[in-house]
Amino acid sequence: MARPAIQRASAAAAAAAAMNVIAAFAGFLVACLVAFTLQVFFTSPISPDALHLPSLSGPQPNNELQKVSKIGEGVIDGPEDLFVDKDGVLYTVTRDGWIKRMRIHGDGSFENWMRIDSSAGLGITPSKDGGVLIADAELGLLKVTDEDGPTVLASHINGAEIRFAEELVESSDGTVYLSIPSTKFGYHNWYHDILEAKPNGQILKYDPSTNQTTVLLDNLCFPNGVALPKEEDYLVFCETWKFRCQKHWLTGEKKGKTEIFVENLPGGPDNIHLAPDGSFWIGLIQIVSEGQGFLHASKLLKHLVAWSPKLQDFLSRVLFTKARVVNVGADGSIIRMLDDPSGEVISFVTAAFEFEGHLYLGSLTGKFIGKLPLSGT
Repeated sequence: MARPAIQRASAAAAAAAAMNVIAAFAGFLVACLVAFTLQVFFTSPISPDALHLPSLSGPQPNNELQKVSKIGEGVIDGPEDLFVDKDGVLYTVTRDGWIKRMRIHGDGSFENWMRIDSSAGLGITPSKDGGVLIADAELGLLKVTDEDGPTVLASHINGAEIRFAEELVESSDGTVYLSIPSTKFGYHNWYHDILEAKPNGQILKYDPSTNQTTVLLDNLCFPNGVALPKEEDYLVFCETWKFRCQKHWLTGEKKGKTEIFVENLPGGPDNIHLAPDGSFWIGLIQIVSEGQGFLHASKLLKHLVAWSPKLQDFLSRVLFTKARVVNVGADGSIIRMLDDPSGEVISFVTAAFEFEGHLYLGSLTGKFIGKLPLSGT
């Protein structure tokens, strides 16, 4: 009778020892997890808020952008923005630092017009005095002319360096409105601002008569494209991760007030350009993929993504696989939407500019400029 009792005791001791090992291992795993979580939390570059995505609206997706023809393929790299001047000359600034131009009614070839000492030229717009104005994420506000080449108009504000200049528009009196998507994060880690989801952005105002730059609007949610209507009575600006555009009144009874222009857009609005009929063309980028809403609602997951460059690279490959632009009326209503839902022909469209019945499309990740006839779309 003693032997079974001894065997039971031995089995119990073995089980207890096994439980102790399992408990110790589990404790070790928990300690490692806690240590890893603390490391991620304290070394993460962001201090995020939860972002609860809006219920996006818009027309049904289509394949209209798969009809684009490709201009400048092989010589264009990352044309984030573009415009066509009154003489039919298309201008864009690319990642190699060149401002390139092409005559719409010419042979379709681009020429290297002027070079800026930067790969971060983003916004480009015509200057009323000739030449072009550039929003450069590293240099600030530039003016480029045949006579003088590139000249820095504004690189600092209130003693601090202007960081991440993105887009700009000039009024008839020479005032320049310049968007700064983030005062905390730079051009090369812009997605950190999306993850942080805090109002780090500004709209700056440059006065050429005094050569002074002031803050027109502060605490904005990744302000991106800016545009003026023909009357120039208000400024429209896009807030990318809010999926909306707002208008800020510059004249009249509402001067100084800001109100919603269009919201719940079916994508994050990037650049915006005035169309000949007074409506606006907006490039929409895919900053959230389907089924990823949980990521933007979780502060911990945001910390993890911001902490890991590999996770960010993975997300960028998943996200920037579509193309979408919308045409929005002066009343803020969506008139039409054009898509390449699979990115088969063009993806990550950041700008759309209408000229003579055609839409010209820029993309920060593209290697060409898209051209689409608007008749029949």
